Amino acid sequence: MAEMMNVSNSSHLSTLWFTVNGDKYRFSNNNIRRNMEDTTGSNPQSLGFTEKLKSWLSWSWTYVCFIWFGMVLIMIYVLWSPLKLQETLTSASVFLNTLTPKFYVALTGTSSLISGLILIFEWWYFRKYGTSFIEQVSVSHLRPLLGGVESSSTTGLFSSVNGEAEPRPSVSECKVWRNPLNLFRGAEYNRYTWVTGKEPLTYYDMNLSAQDHQTFFTGDTQQLRPEDAVMQKAWRERNPQARIRAAYQAIEMNHECAAAYVLLAEEEATTITEAERLFKKALSIAGKDINLLVYIKRRLAMCARKLGRIKEAVKMMRDLMKEFPLLGMLNIHENLLEALLELQAYADVQAVLAKYDDISLPKSATICYTSALLKARAVSDKFSPEAASRRGLSTAEMNAVEAIHRAVEFNPHVPKYLLEMKSLILPPEHILKRGDSEAVAYAFFHLQHWKRAEGALNLLHCTWEGTFRIIPYPLEKGHLFYPYPGCTETADRELLPSFHEVSVYPKKELPFFILFTAGLCSFTAILAMLTHQFPELMGVFAKAFFSTLFAPLGFFADKMESFMPSSFWHQLTRI
Repeated sequence: MAEMMNVSNSSHLSTLWFTVNGDKYRFSNNNIRRNMEDTTGSNPQSLGFTEKLKSWLSWSWTYVCFIWFGMVLIMIYVLWSPLKLQETLTSASVFLNTLTPKFYVALTGTSSLISGLILIFEWWYFRKYGTSFIEQVSVSHLRPLLGGVESSSTTGLFSSVNGEAEPRPSVSECKVWRNPLNLFRGAEYNRYTWVTGKEPLTYYDMNLSAQDHQTFFTGDTQQLRPEDAVMQKAWRERNPQARIRAAYQAIEMNHECAAAYVLLAEEEATTITEAERLFKKALSIAGKDINLLVYIKRRLAMCARKLGRIKEAVKMMRDLMKEFPLLGMLNIHENLLEALLELQAYADVQAVLAKYDDISLPKSATICYTSALLKARAVSDKFSPEAASRRGLSTAEMNAVEAIHRAVEFNPHVPKYLLEMKSLILPPEHILKRGDSEAVAYAFFHLQHWKRAEGALNLLHCTWEGTFRIIPYPLEKGHLFYPYPGCTETADRELLPSFHEVSVYPKKELPFFILFTAGLCSFTAILAMLTHQFPELMGVFAKAFFSTLFAPLGFFADKMESFMPSSFWHQLTRI
């Protein structure tokens, strides 16, 4: 499915035309409505009545509240004498006057403490989950009770040229992909753990890898050999030592169990050289299992790349792509692009991009940012912001800036890592396209290539933030790509370790309830302090405040007495 859209403005400002894979679509303001037609053939008239009823209830709720408030005021006034409310208020005022300032200090201090605890919890919840707990509960449970209408679905936003509604092309916005350049656990991830004591991989990420290996290497579960059954269980083991023991057990059952050697190369080998030796052993006994052959050859090419035999790695990757051309979903071309950049074979890089940077193919940060790097490299060595502001941008510079804007729109998290505004961590084994996990994985391997191109990072620094002026509402409408998915933060928090601060786009403002509780906590704390230090002055201030507060109520009561005849109120109180 194409992720890029060519956008052109029509003669009407309220209508935009999109070209997706050669098909034209029209997007207009009139199309922004909830699509109430399902595949079972619902009745449009009944659905329209339901929507009108919900809309009327939501509209009338505000007026019902005002009417209810007015009735409460009238009831208080009517029952003022029968219930002896005046005497009750007098008794309450006498009781309050007998209270010492210590009571008010305790009251305001307790309020400050409670609001402070709520503030701490709200702040922790926002940092961990990216939303306010109170707001989430309100939206999830209270809003439906108050007649709130759910946000419009994205389905039905597109219409064909002839005006008929068509579903928006399904885009796997938050599908998790295998990282094409994932590291070796034993030789790289474990070494990081030994040095820092931190776990670079999350359990969710490792569990996805276990599912991948189990599906990729076991194949038909109805014809499993005994060693295959052992390996199928080994991939599911959470403990690394248990997985390694299971691999040795499978080798004892069958010395030609290639999957067992793959596991040992990934997890037991402590150096790339040792991992390469085990992969070569697995390749020699892999037989005709295509999945095993592709995986092993790819990892062997990555071993050669890490050991400095880059030309050999490039040849192995090219041969693998020619031998298995239909396995494009494995993204072997991204491994090839990184190796060619290391060789500084920019013409070969451009040739690979010409094949894979196509509107009909899925995009990635590697594709978009490598294309931007090549265009930036052509002009960055002589680029000067001051000179560009005086004479304007040349055609080549304009192309470079547009390429950078395109890359930033696809993944806005990458520039902060390339410009070293955020610290890098080891990339996860799985990534989310357009998310922070993909940005970490790309920058980890490609930062050196940007540094090698003189002035490229300077050009990126000067231009990348201009992208956000083109797409002021990225969650609602994109420029060259579909709107930015709103689920990336949640998925990235599962993929990236807890010690990493996940990059969030678009940047979220502090929720209202955090600001409210912070203000309430500060205000009550100040009141407690002032009441403790100046009890008499605060008492005078409190009396003046409440007198002013209840003055409108007294004014309303006086007006009601002068407007209505006394006999009417007398008869009404008798009823």
